[in-house]
Amino acid sequence: MAYHNDLGKIGEQLAVELLEAKGYDILARNYLFQKAEIDIIAKHDNMLVCVEVKTRNSEFFGDPQEFVTKGKIKNLVKAMDAFVQENDFDLESRFDIIAVLKNKKIEQLTHYENAFYHF
Repeated sequence: MAYHNDLGKIGEQLAVELLEAKGYDILARNYLFQKAEIDIIAKHDNMLVCVEVKTRNSEFFGDPQEFVTKGKIKNLVKAMDAFVQENDFDLESRFDIIAVLKNKKIEQLTHYENAFYHF
């Protein structure tokens, strides 16, 4: 597996650990719907939370969260809707981003709650 894939998996695991430490219940990881993948789906405070994890080894090209595009958001919303329908949830949803900066010297996670809104 390529280094960037390994780094992404490490970032997702760190994000799961952060969420669990904050009291989130992890419902799914790497949920697939059509061409969309939701990294983490969790439940917290009677709300479903769709979490996109962006991991980078440096900030040279910008902050990790800046790489969540409008197209990615559109796909996440579709996938989250499918997850809610498949599992018959009757809860509000929110969309978060966890930005992970990880290299030999730094391990920094930033959790952006309500990172974007859907309509």
